[in-house]
Amino acid sequence: MSFIDHLEVLRGTIVRSLSSILIAAIVLFIYRDWIMDNIITGPLSPDFITYRGFCNFGHWLHIGDSLCMPPVKVQLQSTTFGGQFLSAISMAMVGGIIIAFPFVFWQIWRFIKPALKEKEVKNTRFAIFWVSFFFFLGAAFGFFVLGPFTFNFLASFQLGTKNIVTTIPTFADYLDNLTNLILGCGIAFEMPVIVFLLTKIGLITPNFLSKTRKYAVVVILVVSAFITPSPDWYSQTIVFIPLYSLFEFSIFVSRWAYKAMQKEDEKEWD
Repeated sequence: MSFIDHLEVLRGTIVRSLSSILIAAIVLFIYRDWIMDNIITGPLSPDFITYRGFCNFGHWLHIGDSLCMPPVKVQLQSTTFGGQFLSAISMAMVGGIIIAFPFVFWQIWRFIKPALKEKEVKNTRFAIFWVSFFFFLGAAFGFFVLGPFTFNFLASFQLGTKNIVTTIPTFADYLDNLTNLILGCGIAFEMPVIVFLLTKIGLITPNFLSKTRKYAVVVILVVSAFITPSPDWYSQTIVFIPLYSLFEFSIFVSRWAYKAMQKEDEKEWD
């Protein structure tokens, strides 16, 4: 294909990707009231499934109310006339990106795939499934786990002892934080996929990841201690386990990919 033909294919890829995001965003905008009441403000509701689930789990473990978090007591506000309208558009667009993510990645993959060798295509089978799976897994973790813990901690944090300062956040600020948590976790949970690709191209090895395990534990512990609403080890463990499990799974993926590469090299030499 000529350079112009490549640009034409790229244009079609971009148009189809943006169209899928726009269509999903329009649907979400139409149902914005239901999404607002049942999804967006979920982490602020005392009846949110995460609060009830962790509290019941703590009672099942016979550790009392250690895992029970107090309700988030904040009143969101909008300080401009068009604030709520712009937030509704932002909410719809972010939701459109999340919903259309598998289709967008599939479009990007279709554009890149012809440039790969047969061996490279074989090594990246089921890429669309695994990339989408870990993205949605991370987004769910950010919404159902990290979001409630974060907002509960920040809403209850008090500077000083006289209660002079009152936290009255804007809805735009809340939506920005929620978006960053969901998309951030969605991208962070792509770690196994990234590790797989970096191992395949020889930039990292399983031994390198194993040697950095002790540093990873410290970093994850610090992050877990910062985002949990209380200093007890129960809450920190709930956040630490998924993050550290993801790191260990990445080491397993790297080891599996490394062994597969060694077997392929041995066959070529034979």
